[in-house]
Amino acid sequence: MNIATLLKRGVLIVRVEGELDMHVADKFRQTIDNALETSGVKHILFNLAAVKFIDSSGLGVILGRYKKINAAGGKVLATNIQPQVVQIFELSGLLKIIKIYNSEAEALECL
Repeated sequence: MNIATLLKRGVLIVRVEGELDMHVADKFRQTIDNALETSGVKHILFNLAAVKFIDSSGLGVILGRYKKINAAGGKVLATNIQPQVVQIFELSGLLKIIKIYNSEAEALECL
């Protein structure tokens, strides 16, 4: 799995490639938390275009970041989610709290 983080217009963009499962969940969480601490941003945008699978560990990391960001008055958004991952988001209830956009640009415009 590869994780890249960048700041754009005060938003932490997290681009993920590979599978988000229990084998990489801790690295995923640490990478995001480190970027949040150093950047001081209020919003996170997950670009999951290259994620073909996510399990409960990966969902848990995303949900944990949602709780942290939401408590600080920020938003968590997602973009470019593959159909099989959208199904998992839907089954887990994440679609009720995280809005999905077609592109990073579209998501950034909504903030």
